[in-house]
This record gives sequence, structure tokens and C-alpha cells, in this order.
Amino acid sequence: MSGETLTPGKIDDGFKMELETPSLVESYRSVAVPANGRFAARFFAFLGPGFLVSVGYMDPGNWATSIAGGSQFGYTLLAAVLVSSLMAILLQALCARFAIATGRDLAQACRDHYSKPVGFVLWVLAELAIIATDLAEVIGTAIGLQLLFGLPLIWGVAITALDVFLILYLQSKGFRWIEAFVVTMILVIAVCFVGQLILAQPSFSGILSGFIPSSEIVTDNRMLYLALGILGATVMPHNLYLHTGIVQTRAYKLDDAGKKDAIRYATIDSTVALGFALFVNASILVLAAAAFYDRGQGVVEDLGEAHALLAPLLGAAIAPILFAVALIASGLSSTVTATMAGQIIMEGFLRIRLPLAARRLITRGVAIIPAVAMIWAFGERGATELLILSQVVLSLQLPFAVVPLVMFSADRRKMKDFRAPIWMLVLAALIAVLVIALNIKLVFDFLAT
Repeated sequence: MSGETLTPGKIDDGFKMELETPSLVESYRSVAVPANGRFAARFFAFLGPGFLVSVGYMDPGNWATSIAGGSQFGYTLLAAVLVSSLMAILLQALCARFAIATGRDLAQACRDHYSKPVGFVLWVLAELAIIATDLAEVIGTAIGLQLLFGLPLIWGVAITALDVFLILYLQSKGFRWIEAFVVTMILVIAVCFVGQLILAQPSFSGILSGFIPSSEIVTDNRMLYLALGILGATVMPHNLYLHTGIVQTRAYKLDDAGKKDAIRYATIDSTVALGFALFVNASILVLAAAAFYDRGQGVVEDLGEAHALLAPLLGAAIAPILFAVALIASGLSSTVTATMAGQIIMEGFLRIRLPLAARRLITRGVAIIPAVAMIWAFGERGATELLILSQVVLSLQLPFAVVPLVMFSADRRKMKDFRAPIWMLVLAALIAVLVIALNIKLVFDFLAT
């Protein structure tokens, strides 16, 4: 029934463990959905999960590629940002449809479908992806703290361990509080970039032409490499697990009409949210194009270098402050969603529920140790190289999340009457092949350097 809340011991077919600490699964069907009412009221009830997912498309790991692309080639690679976002919109819509139709998240579905050895391997790979994601957030947040407050990177990395208290507080308040925090961070990022764009005064004709694909992207090897980087780094494996879990926090009716309605609103939610992600990613590239390319600065690939150049080039001291604040907000919001994805993966594959604090501290500890070691040994250069390596690890894991999603979504036995239209499944399969191929290329390019 609408508004019902599942309690511990009634979740996930026999998953009956007494809990002393909050679990994300306890939030499933905890957000009431009006049984009837106007579009606005029902849409607001479903609004939220898409924004949590969108964070993965604008996390610190994506910033360097966009800055390098904009500073070197101006607005041309906006087409790659647009195509990336369209691919993400379709795959995340497939996630919402699958989860609502089957009542399972992707980790649970993999456990159900595959043998125990295969499931264990998939779990290990998914955990590596979570650690790699967390590593990017650790380094990105530490760089932001250094840029804003002058803290040494190694101290910034240590401070990131304290975010467990933020996550514990938010989860104790309820799932809507988590969503509100993430949406607030996204708005902070958006406002910061709007401020920087106003100062940079980008070319509107350049922006419009940049969204139109250019043959140069294919003929210029350097441009093609960065375009592949933007495309290949778009779909993060943990986002697929995350979305199939958190969309189930809504207490929609479980009959066919209720599921159909839920799929509709959840798809709108993720599409709107990923539209915001498109704006942020495009803003990073546009800012780099306007601030560096249009002013003849040349290639800028390092976040610290970009921060240092903004004030003298734009003539305003607030520009680098806005840049650092946006980077910190990106790291904080990403860390919340990565923790939830980690819970979904562990509970779904292994049926193990760790206390939230333990789950967070273990993941963050595994991420902090290599970050501290690299910074201690190689300084800031080591942090940048580790940031790039984290993206390569994510690339390696991607096929093991995308392929099961597409296969399960095409299975009429699982999806029944809610199987996606053929055109959607064909596009999803083509996108999966394309993204996987691009990521494999990025991995080989990384190993060749």
C-alpha cells in the first residue's frame, strides 16, 4: 500500500537480521507517494534519487578532462559532453525501469542469477569500483581544501575521514535529508559555476556551435583522445547499482498500474537530474574555454593550475574561491552517494549488513592509505596520477555492471510486461558496447604511457 514502510526482518526474501544500526535497505519504501493527486505532488514525491545518481557524473574525477579539453580546443568538445549525457540518461532510465519492474537492485539480481563463484567475483570488482570512486573523492576534496584554505594535501586527505559523521547524521534523519543535502551541494556547484561564467564572459555563439559535432573531433588525434576521455569516463559502474537501489525508497503501489506510474516519474526524475549534470559538466568545459583558450593561455590539465590562473585571467579574486568551493561540494556530495552504493553492493551480493560507520571507515581507510602514501612519496604530482589511476580502475570494472543490466532488462521473464521497448534495448546495448570499447582504449592508452 502507498506509504507503507518495510521494517527490519521483512526485507529481501529471507534477509532477516536484527539490526542495531541503520541500513539503507531499511529506507526502501519509506518515502510516501500520494495514491492520487496532481502531477506536481506525485512528481515531487519521486524527485530525489536522480539527483543522487547525477552526482557521479560531475565528481572530481571528471574535472581534469573537461578542463584540459576546454583549455586546448575551446568549445568544440561540448558535443562529446552532450552525447555522454544522452547516453547516461538512457542507461539510468533503464536502471529505474529494471528496479521498479523486478523489485530488485542490480546487486541482488546478480546474486540471484549467477553462481556463487561468479557472484563473488562480481562483488570484488564492484567493491574495487567503490574504492576507486572514493579515492577520486578523497583527492578531489583534499585539493579543494588546499585551494581554499591552503591546507597541505596530506592533511586534507586525513580530514576527509571525518565525513562519516556527516553521513551518520543524515541517515539518522531519514532518506529525504540525504537527498536534500545532495541537492543542496549540486545547487552550490551550479551557483559557483554560474558566477565564474559571468566573470569569464564566454562566447554564446561558440557554445552553440560547440554542441554541434565537428569532424575535427575525429580527424584530430589529440581532440579525439580527449573526446574519448569525456565519453569513456561518463558512466560510473557504482551509479548503476546505486540507482537500482535508491529508486525503491518510494512507496509506490506494487500493482501493474502503480509500477507503470512509478517508472514514468522515476524516469522524469533521473532525466531532469542528469540535465543538471550536463549543465555542470558543460560549465567546466566552457569556463576552461573562456578563461584559458579564448585568452591564449594554452593547455591546462591540473586542477591546482586552473585555480591559480583564474584570478589573474578573469580579474576577480572571487573566481578561484568559487572554483574551490564547487570542488569541495562535488567531493562531499559524491562521498555520500558512494557510501550508499557500497551498502547496496555489499548487502545485495553477500547479504552482509555492516554498521554504517564501519562500512564508511573501511572504504575510506582503504582509499586514504594509498593517497597518503603517494602524496608523501611524490607530492602533488602523485595525487594527480592517483586520480587518473582511479578512473582507469573504474573503466576496468564497467563492463561487469553494464552488461548484466542490459541483459536483465531484456529478459521478459524478469521484466514481464515492463520490458523496455526494443529501440531502447538496442540503443542501450550499442551504448554499452561503445562505452566499454572507449574505456578499454583509455586503459590501453594509460598502460602505454
